[in-house]
Amino acid sequence: MDPYRVILAAGLLGHKVVWEVLRPRAAEQRASALARSLTVVFIKAVKLCVLGFLVIQTLFLEIMPITNDPSSLRVIGMGLFGAGLGIAVLGRIQLGDNWVDLEEYQVVPGQALVTKGLYEYIRHPIYAGDILLLVGLQLALNSWLVLAAIIPAIVAFRNVQAEERILIRAFPEYAEYCRRTRRFVPFVF
Repeated sequence: MDPYRVILAAGLLGHKVVWEVLRPRAAEQRASALARSLTVVFIKAVKLCVLGFLVIQTLFLEIMPITNDPSSLRVIGMGLFGAGLGIAVLGRIQLGDNWVDLEEYQVVPGQALVTKGLYEYIRHPIYAGDILLLVGLQLALNSWLVLAAIIPAIVAFRNVQAEERILIRAFPEYAEYCRRTRRFVPFVF
């Protein structure tokens, strides 16, 4: 097995481990209450299936190759994957106990607005990092599935719009924060 595939798979699994280790205890209690919702169960199952597919693809599958000589794509992809992984994990760490499962769509008691670190420049580094990670993964794997990254990008954009409506209502200072930051790319978008 190629070492780059092992590194990519370890990154995917490490990403998941970070989220589970940093899960606030209150989230576990909220999750058990939410577990009754079929929609939440479905979303979590889809996310787990996608992760499983990506790990299997990363370790074993060659799907729709882009080129016969993927060396340059592999280097670019590994760089994007590493940057995306770093941004997403750092964003998650900086959120700390203020992180809420995207399925919850709510502000919980004690939650605070985070505006330091990566959040000083972009409002949604986890989404931005995850999209970058997925694009980088598929480029490193030399797969036309890179085009499928548009699907999570659309989902992320939809989620961001819903989250921002909630945050504007919950935190009066959020509107000013939005004026001085960008959603995904510092100083751009």
